[in-house]
Amino acid sequence: MKKKLVLLFPSVGRRVALVRAFRNAAKHAGVQCVVVGTDLNENSPALQCCDRKHLVLPVTHRGFARQMLQIIREQQVDLVIPTIDTDLPFWAARRSRLDKLGCTALVSRPSVVRICRDKRLTFEFLQKNGFATPPTWQPQKALARRTHHFPYFLKPWDGCASRGAQRVDDLEALRFYARRIPNCIVQQFVPGQEFTVDVFVDFKGNVRCIVPRCRLEVRAGEVSKAITVRHPDIIEQSQKVVEALRAGPGVITLQGFLNDDQGMVFIEINPRLGGGVPLSIKAGADFPRWLVELYLKKPVKISQESWKTGLTMLRYDDAVWLEKS
Repeated sequence: MKKKLVLLFPSVGRRVALVRAFRNAAKHAGVQCVVVGTDLNENSPALQCCDRKHLVLPVTHRGFARQMLQIIREQQVDLVIPTIDTDLPFWAARRSRLDKLGCTALVSRPSVVRICRDKRLTFEFLQKNGFATPPTWQPQKALARRTHHFPYFLKPWDGCASRGAQRVDDLEALRFYARRIPNCIVQQFVPGQEFTVDVFVDFKGNVRCIVPRCRLEVRAGEVSKAITVRHPDIIEQSQKVVEALRAGPGVITLQGFLNDDQGMVFIEINPRLGGGVPLSIKAGADFPRWLVELYLKKPVKISQESWKTGLTMLRYDDAVWLEKS
């Protein structure tokens, strides 16, 4: 039986709660946990919570692959837990190579990551498979429309964390921002209550648990206040989306709006653990524990009834203290 579990968190950033959750999961499973973290910045808060720390090149640098694979070999990494969107294509493209090294990455197939990373392809996938999603155009086609139904929502097709996102309410604003937002797409603005949905997928590709989280407040693209809501229609539609996409393993994070006319209208799919996932974990959907136990082939009880509805998360900033000698 495996006695030590080595976890790698690339681009670990501010994911202190996530690192702690996986460490607790390993402890519950009765194995020694070694947490390896990488980042560009030595002052990354979550990096200080790791047992072994590595400063690495940007993912776009040609030396990044050599660095990461060397870390995986030397540290004998068992599980890689990607934390940011821009890293996903790198890990997806190397799933088979990692398998040969005895390492598993919680990342979907390259074709899935490509659909999720390119919001134009996300729209095409959702529309083709019959899921509610807002009409989406390239800026030139949006500007050429004879009739406009404002507001619109503009954002980069390859963006993340709401960077570059902008609501526009008239034609003048549309012309202005369509020229200034890089890789811009234009979407019909969706009214309603915003939800993030955590969909847990096991290592065999089966959807096992779904937790909708109503977003009450967002700061810098990441949820700061939210509440779990057991909404049957959101749960059903989210399962269908992930099964149609054949995403996983790990947690797939869906985003959308619930409105009276269309039900759940999906706008984005992120095939990774989202920033607000500590709420789902605290509510009882212990994704890190389930992933660790499944990986170790231990008995695990996963149920849609395992989490409680109505739990509210009110996030705040905390501090990590460092003393320089």
